This record gives sequence, structure tokens and C-alpha cells, in this order.
Amino acid sequence: MTLPETVAAPTAPSFPASRAGTQPLRLHPERFFDADPAIRRVAVQLYEETAGLPIISPHGHVDPWLLATDDPFPEPTALLLTPDHYIFRMLYSQGLSMESLGIPTRDGTPVETDARVIWQRFAQHYHLFRGTPTGVWFDHELHELFGVRVKLTADTALTIYDQIAERLASPEYRPRALFDRFKIEVLATTDAASDTLEPHKIIRDSTWGGRVVPTFRPDAVLRIAQPGWRAALTSLEAVTGRTIGSYDEFISVLAERRRFFAAMGATATDHAVVEPLTRRCNGDEAAQLFERALNGEASDLDQRLFEAHMLMEMARLSTEDGLVMQLHPGAMRDHHTRVFERFGQDKGADIPVATEYTRNLQPLLNAYGAHPDFTLVLFTLDESTYARELAPLAGHYPALRLGPPWWFHDSIQGMRRFREQVTETAGIWNTTGFIDDTRAFCSIPARHDLARRMDANYLGGLVARHQIDLDDARVMAHALAYDLGRKAYRFDRPHTATH
Repeated sequence: MTLPETVAAPTAPSFPASRAGTQPLRLHPERFFDADPAIRRVAVQLYEETAGLPIISPHGHVDPWLLATDDPFPEPTALLLTPDHYIFRMLYSQGLSMESLGIPTRDGTPVETDARVIWQRFAQHYHLFRGTPTGVWFDHELHELFGVRVKLTADTALTIYDQIAERLASPEYRPRALFDRFKIEVLATTDAASDTLEPHKIIRDSTWGGRVVPTFRPDAVLRIAQPGWRAALTSLEAVTGRTIGSYDEFISVLAERRRFFAAMGATATDHAVVEPLTRRCNGDEAAQLFERALNGEASDLDQRLFEAHMLMEMARLSTEDGLVMQLHPGAMRDHHTRVFERFGQDKGADIPVATEYTRNLQPLLNAYGAHPDFTLVLFTLDESTYARELAPLAGHYPALRLGPPWWFHDSIQGMRRFREQVTETAGIWNTTGFIDDTRAFCSIPARHDLARRMDANYLGGLVARHQIDLDDARVMAHALAYDLGRKAYRFDRPHTATH
């Protein structure tokens, strides 16, 4: 289904009035805290002490060009809706086409282009987000960032749209001004191995003091059986000016790129795999796998073995250059083939799969899990592994840290379940604190605010049950909100990038 390039302006016949009419948008100051007054009292105190701390955002997908150019945001729909797959995946699940939401097609065929129409359509279906973290985040953005004081409905949609658009036109709502307003101490982006990091150079050489760092993500050049692998390898050759004709040259180039990223401020690498298999190839096996890839003959099994070997190599290189290694396993990417073929990747169809860590990670952790210069931050989409595998692993290996609930579980109940199932075995100091992992720049404060509330509430329960005292809880709350992320990602070390 496609739509014409222009659609009539939104009018009452196209978008029926909401039954709710105009209702006030209020955010309760004690929202998300336990109803038990003993828990709530402590939670409120802990939250008030951590709410104003700077934000550490060590892993995410904000486009660095946003902060490099510091151009005004175009308008509310382009800023808040179309980049956020949390939003359009829910609308799509209820029968709204991607085209009607303005999601660009790969072949350039027409989609809805009227931003006000898209916003109105979103508002008409905003009830779908009740009880979800997306609804929590979006209400926070409306109320706290844009000063909206009425609920978003079909009736209020365009008034709210115009109010946000007016704010976005002011200097106070430029990207760098918001970065400073959000109290972001450091923001990490995610960048391909072949990226020139040009926006990071612009930020680094500017007079603005915001710290925005890249993250080295080599996934595209490790997936040797994928159709886009050769193009990814060519891009890597182009950016380095080197011909990659062998496995040894490939490893050399990757090590060179890692050093370049580190010089530009990177403190971490990132790796997404379906299964966290680690296995070092024997003898010339890795070279043979790479040779088959160069000849266009690599199979899915070849890729599985090569990725397992390369995770070992990435860990080895981390012991040499100090980059923290992040591993994001357990997502079957682009599950909906038709959506991928028409709209491309990252369109809300990445679906979790069951994941096994104990056996898969044993080779890597046996080799590097006690290395003093190695840190592995491990994420999961499989909650069944929290107490069974992840907490025991993190409770033993000095190099291992657990990332927080990721993606489908960075929610109110997901955060609670994580703390309850992990803390008794691993404590909190074997975790990283909260990581927002977002493309939606304006949602960063909302996500961190929710995490700080949920951690305060969890600790409030421990105090109410006399498992810890209030002084202990205050130290732990500060660590979860700020200290752990800063330390795990080595932002507490002197920044040595040259200008």
C-alpha cells in the first residue's frame, strides 16, 4: 500500500473527536513508587537525592550529526515520532501502515509527507501506549520538556503540535542547548567500523564543551555470508586506504580502526549477535573462512564460526587497547521480511530469541574473564537467564558486568524484575547502572528519570524490610544513577584524545 505524496489537511471528518475531550496532563511527583508508605517514603528521599545527577549515556544510537551541526529540529513529527521504532511498531501492530506514518521506503515510493497528518494520526491512537514505557516516556517529554499541560488526544493534537513547533524554533531548543539542559555528561553514539567520524571531529574541534564519543561497531564486516559484506569490506578499505586481501590484513585494519576510534574518544566497542557463541579457530581455519568469504563462497555455518572466533579476537584486542566490549545477543533481526524489504532495517521487527550464556561464553571468559585490562558488558533480551546464568557469571568473573534490562525490558516491571533476580547473587557493583540505548534524543531524560525512580523504589523496599539501612541505600542509589556507568565505561579516566 502506498499513499499519494500529499494528503488533505487533517480535518474533523478525517479524524473524529476524542471522547475524552480536553483533560489535564499531570505527572504525579511520586509516580511509580510502591503504595506501601514505608517503601514510598524512602523511595521519595532516594529519588530526590539522585534526580538531579548528570546523565551518563554510554550506549545509544543518537545521530552525531545532530550535535555536530546544531541545526534546529525540523518539526515535532520528525523529531519525536518517525525516528522512534517503539512508537511506529505499536501503531503498525494495530493496522496502521508504515506509509501512513511517513516511514521512508527503500525504493523511494510515496509515503505520507504531511507531518501534521502523521501527528494527528498518532494522537488519535495514543491510547495504545497506556501502561507501556513508551507512554511514560512520551508524557514526560510533553510535560517536562515542552510544557504541555493537556493530554494528547485527537482533539488536542494540533494545538500541542503547534506548541512544540514553536518551542523548537527557539534557541533554547537547539540540540546542544538541550544536551546541556538534560545534564548529559557524556553521550556515546554507535558507529560502523568504516565510519569517518566526521561529526565527532566537528564536535571535538568546536568551542562547545559537550562530550560526545563514538563506539566501534564492526558487525557489518564480521557477517561474511551476508549480501552486504563485500560492500562493507570495500568501505573499510576506502576509509583506511588499504587493500584487505587476507585474514591477517583484516585483523590489522580492525586494530588500526579501533585505535582511531579510541583517539577520537571512544571507550567501547559493540557487537550484536543472535547467539553469544565464542570459539577460537584452530590453525589456519580463520584464514580459510575469510578466503571463502573473499571468493563469495561463505556459508551460514562459516559465518557462525567466524563470528564466534572474531568475538574472541575483539576481546583480545580489548585487553591491548582498553576498549570496553559490549555484547548484545538474542535478537533475530528484521523478522518481518516484507517490512525489511520495503523499509529497511530497524523498523520494529527485531524479535528476541532464547539465549544460552554459560556454555557459549566459557571460551571467552576462560581466556579473558580475569584479565585486569578487560571489561565485558553483557546484555540480554531473555529474562529467564537473569538468575540462572547472568548473575552467577557476573558474580564470579572480574571482567564481567551486566548491562540493564535492554529494549523490551527497559520498563517499569522489567527494571524491577532485573534488580530482584540479579542483586542477591551479583550485587549492584557487578552491573553498569542504567543505559538508555535510544535513537530518540529527547527521550533520554525521561528514560533515566524512570530508571532512577525504579531503583529508588527497589532500594526503598530493602530499607523497609531492614535488609539495608538508609545510609547504605543512599550510596547504592547514587552508584546506580551515576557512578557505575561512569566506571564501567571508563569515563572516570582522563580523556586523552588529541585535538
